[in-house]
Parts: sequence; C-alpha cells; structure tokens
Amino acid sequence: MVVLNKIYTRTGDDGTTALSTGERLPKSHLRIEAYGTVDETNATIGVARAHLSLPHHAELDPMLESIQNDLFDLGADLCTPDRGEPLPYEPLRIVSSQVERLEKQIDTLNAELSPLRSFVLPAGHPAAAALHVSRTVCRRAERLVVQLASLDGETVGDPALRYINRLSDFLFVASRWINARGPGDVLWTPGANR
Repeated sequence: MVVLNKIYTRTGDDGTTALSTGERLPKSHLRIEAYGTVDETNATIGVARAHLSLPHHAELDPMLESIQNDLFDLGADLCTPDRGEPLPYEPLRIVSSQVERLEKQIDTLNAELSPLRSFVLPAGHPAAAALHVSRTVCRRAERLVVQLASLDGETVGDPALRYINRLSDFLFVASRWINARGPGDVLWTPGANR
C-alpha cells in the first residue's frame, strides 16, 4: 500500500532520488529518465482520455485506464533494478499477460479499421491527436528503456521491453479507431507543398 502524507521530503535537493530498493541515483541517470518518460506517457494518455467523446468512445476508455495502471506497474518495474541480490519483498514486474492483453486490444480495435495506404498525420479528433502525442512520448520512453537495457550492470525484463514496444502500436491504432468514428484519418500527401 502506498501512503503519501508528506509531498516534499527535501531528500532530492542534492540532485539524487531513491529507487524502490533504497539505492540513490542522480536524477539525470538513464534509469530515472526512462521511468520518468514512462510517467510522462501516462500523463499524456490522461489528457487524451479527457478528450474522448463519451459515450461515443466508451469502449476505449477502460482500455486506456488499464494501460495507465500498467504504466505505473512499468514505472515500479524500472524503479526496482535487478542487481542479482535478493530483496526483502517481491518486486512488481510487468508480466507477459499484460502484453498479451494489449495485443488482443490492438487486434480488436484494428479489426474495425480499413487498411492504410498512406502514413497518417497526427490530427483529426482531439482525442486522436492527443493519442499521437502519447505515441511519440511512448516511443521516446521505449528508446530510453532499450538504451538502459543495453548498459552493463543494468537489466530490464523482456515483458517490460515488449510492453513498451506494443503500447505505441496500441496508441496508433486507438487514434485511428477514434478518427474512424469522426473526421477520418488525415493522410500524408508526399511532396504536397513543393
């Protein structure tokens, strides 16, 4: 259980922050940047949810809510590095079933869409445009998580890597799903302004 009685602690005033293991790292450390960008992704999804036209997009909202919860799980996963030493608690990790659920949701949404014959511009319905912002922030988070996983002494679980990769696919398909119920996709016209 999480209890937050006091919001500021002053412990980060020296430019460090604590991982869930108690280890302190500089706030500029790649691990902190990775889970901070996962948190940023989560916040952008919250903005996108605020733009949903309910009840028109009602079946998408619970999917996005479950993703927001998953992103807290992913942040907890990344905040608890596996240093090869036992911990006094079971760390929260992303598991394969979370990835599989996301894949099923992608397939469900995508089944209603016509095939793409062009790239789409991040536009259309405000919720769709906001999900494109989420997608690009998610891709940045993925690049940071992959970079973290490539460092000596740093590990990231395979389900976490698959989840963050699959999430950007979900966000893309979800934006198209919203636009299919409204203004439609805005397609890229190569060289249109030459």
